[in-house]
Amino acid sequence: MRVNCTVNGAPAVADDVWAGESLLFVLRERLGLPGSKNACEQGECGSCTVYLDGAIVCACLVAAGQAQGRDVRTVEGIASAGALGAVQQAFLDAGAVQCGFCTPGLIVAADDLLRRVPRPADPEIREALAGNLCRCTGYEKILDAVRLAAARQSGPGAAPSGEPAEPGRSRDAYGPDAPGSIRRPGG
Repeated sequence: MRVNCTVNGAPAVADDVWAGESLLFVLRERLGLPGSKNACEQGECGSCTVYLDGAIVCACLVAAGQAQGRDVRTVEGIASAGALGAVQQAFLDAGAVQCGFCTPGLIVAADDLLRRVPRPADPEIREALAGNLCRCTGYEKILDAVRLAAARQSGPGAAPSGEPAEPGRSRDAYGPDAPGSIRRPGG
């Protein structure tokens, strides 16, 4: 079968697609977009997260034929005009990239969150990233990256949603024992 869709703003065609192929396989193997990663193939890890018509989905769970005539946006499409997107740059600046396997899915999920909630509170960040697993590191640098991207997009002095701005208090002041914090063994 032939699948016609829009990928990262450009028309894309994949020929000879088998009826059981996933959108992830088509993106990586047929369209040459290796950003979305193939890890669990069960929608459990989030490494293959992409936008499908503006909603995030696990591309490993979407049959390729379901993308027919639809708009797909991958981690490669978050960058614009050859420059990294705000979330991508924040991940680099905050040191949130370890092996890089989970990073594309985390970036897409964080980008989606910041489009919906420009100044998310920590519990909102944690909930938005809950479907994305990182096996290399604790999540603090990842959370820092999302906070940094939100701050850069919202401007200086912006308070997270649902929280009053407090001069002199940083987001990091909430600490590891704050409600909703992710605790790790030995941490």
